[in-house]
This record gives sequence, C-alpha cells and structure tokens, in this order.
Amino acid sequence: MDFKAQILQGIPSELPAAKKIPATVNRAPKRKEILSLEEKKLAIRNALRYFPSEWHKTLSVEFARELQDYGRIYMYRFKPDYKLHARAIHEYPARSAQAAAIMLMIQNNLDPAVAQHPEELITYGGNGAVFQNWAQYLLTMQYLANMTEEQTLHIYSGHPMGLFPSSKEAPRVVVTNGMMIPNYSKPDDWEKYNALGVTQYGQMTAGSYMYIGPQGIVHGTAITVMNAFRKVLKKEEDSTGKIFLTAGLGGMSGAQPKAGNIAGCITVCAEINPAAATKRHEQGWVDELMDNLDDLTLRVQGAVQNKEVVSIAYIGNIVDVWEKFLEEEVFVHLGSDQTSLHNPWSGGYYPVGMSYEEANNLMSTDPEAFKEKVQGSLRRQVKAINGHTAKGTYFFDYGNAFLLEASRAGADVMAENKIDFRYPSYVQDILGPMCFDYGFGPFRWVCTSGNPADLRKTDAIALEVMEAIRANAPSEIQQQMADNIKWIQEAESNRLVVGSQARILYADAEGRAKIAEAFNQAIKSGTISAPVVLGRDHHDVSGTDSPFRETSNIYDGSKFTADMAIHNVIGDSFRGATWVSIHNGGGVGWGEVINGGFGMVLDGSEEASAKLKNMLFYDVNNGISRRSWARNKEALFAIKREMDRTPNLKVTLPNLVEDALLDGLFHGN
Repeated sequence: MDFKAQILQGIPSELPAAKKIPATVNRAPKRKEILSLEEKKLAIRNALRYFPSEWHKTLSVEFARELQDYGRIYMYRFKPDYKLHARAIHEYPARSAQAAAIMLMIQNNLDPAVAQHPEELITYGGNGAVFQNWAQYLLTMQYLANMTEEQTLHIYSGHPMGLFPSSKEAPRVVVTNGMMIPNYSKPDDWEKYNALGVTQYGQMTAGSYMYIGPQGIVHGTAITVMNAFRKVLKKEEDSTGKIFLTAGLGGMSGAQPKAGNIAGCITVCAEINPAAATKRHEQGWVDELMDNLDDLTLRVQGAVQNKEVVSIAYIGNIVDVWEKFLEEEVFVHLGSDQTSLHNPWSGGYYPVGMSYEEANNLMSTDPEAFKEKVQGSLRRQVKAINGHTAKGTYFFDYGNAFLLEASRAGADVMAENKIDFRYPSYVQDILGPMCFDYGFGPFRWVCTSGNPADLRKTDAIALEVMEAIRANAPSEIQQQMADNIKWIQEAESNRLVVGSQARILYADAEGRAKIAEAFNQAIKSGTISAPVVLGRDHHDVSGTDSPFRETSNIYDGSKFTADMAIHNVIGDSFRGATWVSIHNGGGVGWGEVINGGFGMVLDGSEEASAKLKNMLFYDVNNGISRRSWARNKEALFAIKREMDRTPNLKVTLPNLVEDALLDGLFHGN
C-alpha cells in the first residue's frame, strides 16, 4: 500500500506483524510500576478496545509485556512502516486543506529528527506526547483524511473521540491534554492514569502539534541570554569570552548552545545522555563535544582568554561542572538549568554520581531510592551554584521547575522571607516585563509546501513588516524590535530548520497581524506556493497561566488562577482558529500550569484574512489585559496604546493605590 492508502485505512484490516525496535533509537525511560493487579487488567482492557476481538488473545499478551517492560502500552506493532516527517501538503489524502495541514504538523512532531523519543510518540520534555499509542495516531490521521470543513474532530488526551458536525467557521480540531479534576494532578496521578491509557502529558506544543524543533526554544533563549548579559555587563562590554553555564540537550533539544552562539558567548551545556548530546552535535546545534572535566576546564579557560564565541556540550552531569568550575575558579557570568525538572522522577533529571544507564535502572527498580538520589543531587547542585553567585554569577531559573524541585528537596534556594526564591525566574526578570507585558511573544509559521524558497520569502516579508513598524514604534519597544529584526535577518544563516520549513519570531499583536496578512496576500498572488500554518508557543503573552514561569511576574495574588488560559482558548476558537488546544502541565510540570495554543491555516482567502485579524488581536490582548489589571506598568502602557488605536476595545483598568495609604491599617501583624 502507498502512503495515502495507509493513511486512509487507519487501523489495518489485518493484524500486522510484531515489530522489533532498533537498538539505536533514543528510547523513553521505563516508567515506574504503579498499577495494582486489577488496574493492570483495566489498562489491557482499555488498550484492546481499539481492536477487533479476534486479535485480543495475541495483543493482550503483547500489551501486558509492554506494560511490564516499559510501564506503558505504546502498541509498537502498529507503528506505520512509512517514514514520519512533514510532507508537502498536497501529498496528504484529505477533503480539507485545513485537515491536511494538521496532518503535516502531526507528522512533523513525530519526525525522528525532531522528536526526543519517537518510538513512544514523545516529542520533547521527557514525556511531552503527541499521542499515547500508535492506534490513536492511526485513527486520528484517518479521521483527518476524511473530515469535511463542516466537521470538528475532538481529541481527548490523544484519543480521537470522533468527528462531530459543526460549521466552516468552527475549529477543525479541538484538543485537550491531561485535563484532570484538580485534586488528581499530582505526579503519581499522571503515572497512574497515563499507564491506564486515559490521559497524557501534552507538554506545551507537542500535544497541540505545534512543535517546530529546537528553533522554537532558541529564539526565546537567545533573547533571554542577550538581555541577561545586558543586566550584568558594563555598557562598554560585550558577551564574547563570557561564560553561560547550563544543562540539558535532550528534553528541550539544542536550544541553549545555539542561543549562546547567537548571543555571542561561551556556552557550556552538560548532558548526561550521550545519544542526545551526539544528536545535537551532528545536527549542528552545538560546536564541540567533550567528556573529560579536566579537558573541559582547560578548553573553557582558553576560550575565555581568546574571547571566543563557542558552544561546548559536556557529556556528563552538570553538578560536576558547577563544582569543578568553583574549585578551579572559573568565573561563570550567567548560570541556569534546562533539564526537564517538571518530570524529576521519570528521566527529567539525572543524579550526580551515577551513569545514565545506572540511573535508568534505579529509576524503574527502586523509585524511592532514585528520588532520594535526585534530591541529594539537587541540594549539591544548589550549594555549588550558591558558591558561584557569591562571586558575582547571575543565576536565573529557566522555567523548568528547577527552583521549585530544589526547594522541595530542602536545598538552600529560599530568600530571607522564606516565601520567595533567592533567584528570579527568567520571566520575572526578563521576558515578563520586556516582552510579555508589551505583547511580544513567540509567533511562528510553517510553510506547508516544504519548499525552502517559500520560507525565504516569508523571512523577507516578515523583515519588511518589522522594519516598517519599527520606524514608528515608541521608545518602549525599540529594543524588542531591534532584537527581532536582527533575528529574522540572520535566521537562515543560523541554520535553524529541523523538520518542517518553519520560523519563529517574537512579535506583538500589530506585528503578528501585519505579517500574517502579508503572508495571506502572498499566497493569494502565488508568491508563496502553498498555505502557511500560523501558531505560537504556548509560552506566550496570554496562552499560559503558570505561577513559576509565564505568570511569575503577576503580583496581585492571581498567579495561581487559570482563567486567562481558558479564556484564550475559548476566545480563539470562535474567532477563527483552525485548531485549539488546552493542556494541564507543560514546562514546569503536571498540576503546576494550564496552557493553551492554536493553529491557523492561511490559504490566501478573504475568510482567512478576516479570521487572522480578529483572532490574533484577541490572542495577544487577552493576556495584556490580564497583566495590566495586575498593575504591571509595561502592560498598562501597552493596553492603553491599543485602546487608542482600536476604539472597539474597552478594557477595565486598575486604579493605583499609594503604598503609604496601606501602612498601619492592620495592627498586630
């Protein structure tokens, strides 16, 4: 059968042969055994409901073995034989171009060049899944191939519930991931209910089909690193020869080394998994690989002396690097961490003093002992970091729950008030006040033709639009405009594409709408040869309520609420989004955040033009409004400016209160 026929058949009519997984594949770690005997039976019963009863005897034995060996039922037998990657949109069998674009995005998220654990349908973050199993993938692609533009596919945590009648104006797909009853959002709840096959962790962009490889993280990281250096360096200094020390090349791809190169510094990034480090080196996301601490120290000292711009991956544990650099008096200008600490007990963080293989074995055989090792490692890492910051290092939490899990481990990370952390989140110090409050966030697009020439045309269009906006932009956002113009000018030369022909650019509502409209007109005229998919990272102005990251600079007491993310997805859905998604978890962990996203297909039509203006405007200004109500001065500036430009926008503004008025109101506290 050819590719199109395989898509159209969904689950095969005949039982396919069992598959052997190649030894070279980067596998997800075995999940801990958490189900009772009765729950294991229920997990098998749940898995078998996808298949005809005559297959049950064979598959029950196989699925029981998978559950025992991996802690999950992935249904490896049903992984398709064709290569998984983003094809050109016309290669998909579909009755709707919108549905074909979604199929392209799904396959891109499962492309082995993009995905962290492709055999287990995990795109990034250690557990950020597109689907729970291969049957869900097959059914979803079949539904998309057959759907009309008057149907909507509803997906419950990877499971395609079905096609329902709707309208052309409705989203083609509505996705939820991990939407648990609040009291069932602890880490062990995810382990249990994911093992049962009834929910999944969609991360942010994995389960909404909007991940575009490392590039999606690189831009925000580059902005963060550039502005972190601006905070700590004198005006006459630049970042060449200055050290940025961090960890993690697997769950969040190769973002940090590439971002360090763009920011013009020395990046040292530790990664315990040799396969992940080697993959990123081969893809060009990191310049050099090293596995000896003494050699690493000498190399870094030489790079400092020669004022180099270079990225180095150290295959080993980050704790050893922090301690070695402290011992050898290697001054670290910037420090952070991007290991997947939202998932600390299942492969998101590996303890010092153990090999990668030893840690994986302990993780599955003795979870409590593994947890103790992780927490001991965190305490040790924080002690070394504190030694560096005492000498002037600027350390920031990169929104991966590092400080949160370190505090739970008893590490010395609390401020004197015993409430706040002693180190800021990068959103608190940089992205919140500099970007999100002004409406700037990670707008992205994918050229569905798969043609690099189309991507180059979109780069040129975006650059032209941004330069025109900068000419009349207020001083408050000139730095953001300059950074993003530099980014798009250099995007192609920085070799950012992995998988689909995609691009990311931080822009506000004005920039997003004007860029999107210019794309739509270029598609209409044939300058761009095929539709363009718009989207964004959930890590944005209004898509995510996350008290330890995206909304960590909200100080009115509402940072633990999730109204904004819910309104964002509902509001986008009836303003023209092609698909919408809402997730529990993502970035900082299950039960710690609610985040939502969208996808929009531009096809050159007048309908697309109307939808993009309406939806993109709301998608950004919903968040600015919430941030302005929290009294964030940058957001107040941004929303007042938008109301001046848009008479139909009326937003409730806060009346500011003098601090002195509140002093002395309550006695005895």
